[in-house]
Amino acid sequence: MGTIIAIYLSGFANPKVREIAKPVLELLGGIPTIVFGYFALLIVTPLLQTIFPQLPGFSLLSAGLVMGIMIVPYIVSLSEDAMRAVPMSMREGAYAMGSTKLYTAIHVVVPAAVSGLAASYILAISRAVGETMILAVAAGMQPNLTWNPMEPAATITSYIVQVALGDLPHGSIGYQTIFAAGLTLLLITLAFNIAGQWLRRRFREAY
Repeated sequence: MGTIIAIYLSGFANPKVREIAKPVLELLGGIPTIVFGYFALLIVTPLLQTIFPQLPGFSLLSAGLVMGIMIVPYIVSLSEDAMRAVPMSMREGAYAMGSTKLYTAIHVVVPAAVSGLAASYILAISRAVGETMILAVAAGMQPNLTWNPMEPAATITSYIVQVALGDLPHGSIGYQTIFAAGLTLLLITLAFNIAGQWLRRRFREAY
């Protein structure tokens, strides 16, 4: 969805629409995640329960959908900047060969901006991996190992929140586990950032 919106803003939207859409997307990116969490719990979950009556009040499905909405502005902003950085001469060359605007956007602009698109995906994934409040509010924080998104569960970040709410003695097992969980998240995010840097260097085009 973020890539589609970025393609529209970079190649199809008129300047007035772009001037309105960009600040709105930046505003969405600045909304506190606790607001998204209550939005998932109070609005998205009841809507999903009308479609899936067996859906419980807390579920990974609701939290995941709202988290997807939350990271869309990051992808749109970075992807649109990457696409607008593609030289106009490449677009004009495609138009001169008889390409339509849609064909040019998909087959010329997107491949030329693939390093920026990859960077936006990596940033969005890293942002989602470290997300806490949406899952803490809407996913239920239950230690449930499942692949079913229609069940409540807990992530590493929500586990840290749940354990840290109690009175943890220094040096106890619980005290050490939240540091181990935080280190795990740090390593996962580091791996994604290394992958993003490699993709950027591997596919970057210089014009």
